[in-house]
Amino acid sequence: MRDIKIFRELQGEATDWRRYLHANPELDFQEYNTARFVAEKLSSFGINHVETGIAGTGVVGLIQGEGGDGPTIALRADMDALPIVETSNKPWASKTSGIMHACGHDGHTAMLLGAAKHLARSRNFKGSVALIFQPAEEPAFPTGAYKMVQEGIMERFGISQVFGMHIAPGIEVGRFGIRQGSIMGSQDDFDIVVRGRGGHAADPSRTIDPVVIAAQIILGLQTLVSRKTDPLESLVISVTKLNAAQAYNIIPDQVEIGGTVRTSASSHRDFAEREISASAQAIARGFGADIEFKYLRSVPATINSIEETNLAICAARSLVGAESVDEKVKISMGAEDFAYMLEARPGAYIFLGNGPTAECHSPAFDFDDEALPYGIGYWVQLVETVLGFGTDAGVN
Repeated sequence: MRDIKIFRELQGEATDWRRYLHANPELDFQEYNTARFVAEKLSSFGINHVETGIAGTGVVGLIQGEGGDGPTIALRADMDALPIVETSNKPWASKTSGIMHACGHDGHTAMLLGAAKHLARSRNFKGSVALIFQPAEEPAFPTGAYKMVQEGIMERFGISQVFGMHIAPGIEVGRFGIRQGSIMGSQDDFDIVVRGRGGHAADPSRTIDPVVIAAQIILGLQTLVSRKTDPLESLVISVTKLNAAQAYNIIPDQVEIGGTVRTSASSHRDFAEREISASAQAIARGFGADIEFKYLRSVPATINSIEETNLAICAARSLVGAESVDEKVKISMGAEDFAYMLEARPGAYIFLGNGPTAECHSPAFDFDDEALPYGIGYWVQLVETVLGFGTDAGVN
């Protein structure tokens, strides 16, 4: 097992980077200062091949090992923040009103920078490592990962495998979680406009009340999961938006409903799109109304390849021991646009513990800087596991 002390030597510097980024967050596709900060750091480490402006604000640095020819693998970190008012009250809290790093992307960026500094110094591997600093993980389609893949980064840098990592509140610092196959859900979003006939709230019999119809539709959607899908399979349908009249005495002409669908199986996306539309239409027509339906497929499920998952497990075990690596971590129904990179190349996505902190996307969230050496160490160990000298990258 590798001594984590090697990577603790970088913790102070990485903490400074992380807290600077936390205090200066930027939203999706607006990470201009963050991208400049990253590119300058990479160049200062002696990394000569640094490309900027990919998918708008993305950065890729390429490090060549000293072990001779070999493949190129990619390590990815995301850089964008969220439109949330921070309540952490930390000295390094956001200086930008209404924007904060509530999902650990500041830590992800700092950990990959730390690994970049170590790898640029040691170059103890064959082939090359592409360091992907991605913009815009958080928005709906099209996301930063989608745009980077569409702009051809896999082909441009000759990437054969790609790996990602995300902080995980609730998992102890220094522990990892991973699984083969689906590890995070897909994200689809839907909008339903119920069109009825409005009127005075005191005389509802003269209307076709879209508020009542919308309520019936919302209740009806709950049975799609409870009565039409296998309870052992993962499907979540959540209605999250409802917009009707703005006065007490008005029955509106229409009501707008919005929501999200999460699943770990691609076939369920087809089911959800078809059944949500059919259920809503049938209920509305039963009341003499009609609907307009839109369904947006945003992010596919994050699916880890078998070989690359085993390589990630091997690297994590080498760093923290087998007892600190959960190989069958629970599937998260949160979505992650790293899925687009995994559709383009085989790879694996792993969770790193952030301890008993607030949940991601909470205004009270903050990254635990004690996790930094573990993330840095994992990246370095993974590179040396996959691209190590004189041996094929293998798993025992």
